Amino acid sequence: MRALLPRTLRGQIIALIVVALAIAQALTLWLFVDQRALAVRSALAIEAADRAGSTARLLEDAPQDLRSEILQAASSSLVRFAIGPEPLVTSETGSAPNWIERRIRAVFATDDPRTIRVDLHTDQPRPLPRAGPAPGQGQMHGMGQMRPPPGQPPVSATALDLSIALADGSWLNVTSRFRDPPYQWVWSEALPFALTAGLLAIVLWFALARLTGPLRSLAGAADRLGRGEDVKPIAVTGPEEMRRLALSFNEMQARLDRFVRERTQLLGALGHDLRSPLTALRVRAEMVDDEETRERMIATIEEMREMVEATLAFSRGMAMNEPVETVNLKTFLAGLARELGETGLAVTTGPIEDAELRLRPLSMRRALRNLIENAVRYGHSATVSATRHNGSTLILIDDEGPGIAQQEMDRVFEPFVRLETSRSRETGGVGLGLSIARTAILAHGGGIALENRPEGGLRVTVTLPVSPSA
Repeated sequence: MRALLPRTLRGQIIALIVVALAIAQALTLWLFVDQRALAVRSALAIEAADRAGSTARLLEDAPQDLRSEILQAASSSLVRFAIGPEPLVTSETGSAPNWIERRIRAVFATDDPRTIRVDLHTDQPRPLPRAGPAPGQGQMHGMGQMRPPPGQPPVSATALDLSIALADGSWLNVTSRFRDPPYQWVWSEALPFALTAGLLAIVLWFALARLTGPLRSLAGAADRLGRGEDVKPIAVTGPEEMRRLALSFNEMQARLDRFVRERTQLLGALGHDLRSPLTALRVRAEMVDDEETRERMIATIEEMREMVEATLAFSRGMAMNEPVETVNLKTFLAGLARELGETGLAVTTGPIEDAELRLRPLSMRRALRNLIENAVRYGHSATVSATRHNGSTLILIDDEGPGIAQQEMDRVFEPFVRLETSRSRETGGVGLGLSIARTAILAHGGGIALENRPEGGLRVTVTLPVSPSA
């Protein structure tokens, strides 16, 4: 069912309304056809009843030698008359609405006690007996046959049998069999329905634009915000619910922007303000006479300075002042690998699929450089490749190192966390490289994950959303 519906909200609403309209129209036509069939059956029964009452009265008033001509004149292709000593409808078989008997009895005097028997039922059409040469022997006069067209199965028919007692003790037997009118759709209604559905679809198409337009704008703004782009407040238009949704989104965006800016400024200011005391401490440490003490103090101060510089780099990674650009992934990764290779790092590239990404180039370059340098430092070499999967781009960085314990996979992304078993202080870094990389990647609406490869080494998987224009 989902595959048959349009993908857009506007298309689905229009499709469901048109389908509901078609179902309602079909039910209306079906009810109309059923009422039409009932009306036709009632009209035929009334015609047969009126003709039977009038014929019975005429037969009683006419001479006996004219009865044959009266019966023949009264009979038609639908109604057959005969006079016999026995009634065609017995009291056991008679079953019909009371209004038929009352309609026949209305032809006679009000106090006429004669017996009138009516049997109305649905039956398969079958040949009716032909009348013999001599009337009055209980056979029908001038009866034809009702057969379905050649090659078609029998259809149901309505049978109306009447037996009216005459004054001389004989019975006027009337048989009327006629096919139920077939269900015929009124195809002339198809054109008005098509015009109505088309007009309704056109009106809905433009009317729903007032609803779906703001939704598309909101979806685009949310997508850009998730990729870390600068998003202008969306227009507050449309119905009241959409206006409230737009206002809530704008307020949420403003709060997020203010929160990130304040935390980034606080972190940067803290790191910047620590530089001056550290510089003063370094100068004073140089004045210490004891060489061993002086060197320990200088080493501690240098360590603190590195932490401050890393903190400033971390705050710069959180900042989102760099404009977003559309870059070609293959060109971007090849250039980064070539640049790192020229510095002496063992970096190679694997298969890289073409993709257009919306990135902050410097921020993403810094993040990937941290990951690649980390792979080379602890895994001796790094191989960079990229592929597309489920609408996202996966950048894979593989090394040949010892890997990381499974329980430490998430903890290594925390600031100032170093795994002493495999990443000692002497190898460089203060534990902010992965944190800076993850912050930049998350700001692009992506994700990062680590896993140990079965053949050995660590794999870093960076997931980035593909540009909507790709």
